Amino acid sequence: MYHDYDPKAIEQKWQKFWEDNKTFEVDIDTSKKKFFGLVEFPYPSGAGMHVGHIKAYSGLETIGRKKRLEGYNVLFPIGFDAFGLPAENYAIKTGIHPRVSTDNNIAHFSDQLKRVGFAFDWSRVIDTTDEDYYKWTQWIFLKMFENGLAFRDKTLVNYCPSCKVVLSNEDSQGGKCDICHSDIVQKSKDVWYLRITEYCEQLLKGLDEVDYLPNIKLQQENWIGKSTGAFVNFELKGANEKLRIYTTRPDTLYGVTFMVIAPEHPIIDQYCSALKNMDEVEAYRAECAKKTEFERTQLVKEKTGVRLDGISAINPINGKEIPIYISDYVMMGYGTGAIMAVPAHDQRDYEFAKKFGIDIIEVIKGGDISKEAYTGDGEMVNSGVLDGLTNKKDSIEKMLSYLSEKGIGEKGVQYKMKDWAFNRQRYWGEPIPIVHCEHCGMVAVPYEELPLRLPKVENFEPGSDGESPLAKIDSFVNCTCPKCGRPAKRETDTMPQWAGSSWYYLRYTDPKNSEALASKEALEYWMPVDWYNGGMEHVTRHMIYSRFWHHFLYDIGAVNTEEPYMKRTAQGLILGPDGEKMSKSKGNVIDPLDVIEVYGADVLRLYTLFMGDYEKAAPWSDNSVKGCKRFLDRVWALQEKLIDGDAYRPEFVSKMHKMIKKVTNDIDNMKFNTAIAAMMTILNDFTAADSINRAEMKDLLIMLYPFAPHIAEEMYELNGFGGYIHDANWTQYDEALCKDDTVEIAIQILGKVRAKMNVPADLDQAGAKELILNDEKVIELIGGKPIKKFIFIPGRLANIVI
Repeated sequence: MYHDYDPKAIEQKWQKFWEDNKTFEVDIDTSKKKFFGLVEFPYPSGAGMHVGHIKAYSGLETIGRKKRLEGYNVLFPIGFDAFGLPAENYAIKTGIHPRVSTDNNIAHFSDQLKRVGFAFDWSRVIDTTDEDYYKWTQWIFLKMFENGLAFRDKTLVNYCPSCKVVLSNEDSQGGKCDICHSDIVQKSKDVWYLRITEYCEQLLKGLDEVDYLPNIKLQQENWIGKSTGAFVNFELKGANEKLRIYTTRPDTLYGVTFMVIAPEHPIIDQYCSALKNMDEVEAYRAECAKKTEFERTQLVKEKTGVRLDGISAINPINGKEIPIYISDYVMMGYGTGAIMAVPAHDQRDYEFAKKFGIDIIEVIKGGDISKEAYTGDGEMVNSGVLDGLTNKKDSIEKMLSYLSEKGIGEKGVQYKMKDWAFNRQRYWGEPIPIVHCEHCGMVAVPYEELPLRLPKVENFEPGSDGESPLAKIDSFVNCTCPKCGRPAKRETDTMPQWAGSSWYYLRYTDPKNSEALASKEALEYWMPVDWYNGGMEHVTRHMIYSRFWHHFLYDIGAVNTEEPYMKRTAQGLILGPDGEKMSKSKGNVIDPLDVIEVYGADVLRLYTLFMGDYEKAAPWSDNSVKGCKRFLDRVWALQEKLIDGDAYRPEFVSKMHKMIKKVTNDIDNMKFNTAIAAMMTILNDFTAADSINRAEMKDLLIMLYPFAPHIAEEMYELNGFGGYIHDANWTQYDEALCKDDTVEIAIQILGKVRAKMNVPADLDQAGAKELILNDEKVIELIGGKPIKKFIFIPGRLANIVI
């Protein structure tokens, strides 16, 4: 006799069972196929889990549970990306040490995840702030340092005066700090960089080997930003000096009428004595120093600049003297810090030329350059060797040959992606294991001394000049040089939050290894990650950074695969009930634990997958949540209608096989909503028949298990199907039995539908004519009129022309 459906009791029972029996803990088992499913590990904020986490994890959770029943050895791990500014800012505000608040938050978050019943392997939990973990983050950094990929350079950095921290371009988009959203400023500073630009080509080529959503591949390609063009040398008039530029349009060189260089370009100081307006230049440079990179490179803004009075350049193609300007929109960090300007065919150059009264020479026919720049294609004019050519590709190729022949330039490739600014002036991050020695320069902390631990501190406030809080701790800073033994100083910057998340998936394969980041055996069995799911906001920064680290580790023989992730998908956002993005200020935030309290975890899981296309954003709907609860209530109530039977009844054979096929394929394709709909449809059929036999119920529960595992486990046990559902085999469908014996077709008279009729599914033209024309209703519709034509489309319709 079954009891009432009590989600709370059932869910607690099975969550305890899974934990006590280590149901989802896995080890290397070479007799089984492996499946490594990865979700983005969360930042353990004080606010805890939100419904977005439920949707993000439920997708691969469902796939992983199905894979287990299909005989796979499934690694589905979880961990915490716990370094970063929020914990440190919280410490400044409350005085609670980041270690304490992080540990509390991780415990709280873990509790919440367990209440949803996710099938994580809790024996493999990692925490990026754990010394045994960041030892290996530091080890990877030192390997990069050894190989010339970690270096220091003085540069203008994006500095947030509020957070007192240096930010990468990626973390300060729109001229705003990613963390506190206040305006950033430019500051000259020594900065650690990782030479990610060395890997641009490998990162692009690697995209051919993986199964990522097309949009994800495109975003990564755009982020890397490869372009092919030419490097061209412009000589300074009367000086043995060249300004080197890069252009993707060497075919327009005849139209170059001026050059623009970055205000920081070293050539200005080199030739300052030749400049007649150095005061004006210095005043403009001072103005530019106040602007962020974002402000400087905006397309829609007033064009500003200063002509360098006293030096000019020579266009190498036609020998004409052209003026040189400085302007804020040219940056030293991009390309060569100098550009050629073709005002007739570039709108920004056009506006600049109009403002400063510079010549505008048309070299491509097709527009009206008295009104605006012409950016389309057309016949080359005023272009010497290119005149008369009408194909852009041919014009570029011819100019590349000409440049090479004359020794004034060559074909080249540029990338938009810059080297990765890899340090923060804050406390709560991995210490950079480098010592600064007056005699030896920068020296690596010996590997046997790793981890270089974060010291205990009382005051987390960064210095007003942007120094790390670590700089105030003499016992940490003062040390001896590992090379010469003389007094030296430790590096006081820490790594950015992206560091720990750039290799975390590797540590899951062997989380307690103290001798290596993971054993060769573990890596060879588990890697690569078979399927990675996460948010679209991480498909560029995090994914490109982690792919870069992985390619490097592969190059030094530390890992066994070139690419870390074979497949990458993304879930859509869950919007508030008002269709807007959830936020506390709007009061439209849904707390998942409130939903579990009222309806149970199975309803929450089911709803987040039923609410629409998994990859698209969808608004929360309380009515649909209630609909999912009613569905599970009705599944539970099927126990009242259970009858004996160890095979599907004839009227359910096709329906069951079709449902199993639909659920199987839809889970694999992340079409979770239509898989659930297929189960809802067959539930209606069982309800209409007022019965379900044991064979039918067993397989319906197996299909439901990945979505709503607690109720499926309980019903499987209650009804004595033997063993546990998590040990069952996934039911196979028979393609031949997925076909209906009969199909409903439309009967048309003169093209208008007049009736519907059930006919055998394999009916041919002759059989259809015989069956349909002898049907009483059809005879009545024809009304004795002569039949001119009979058209039959199998499975769809018959059209009778009278």
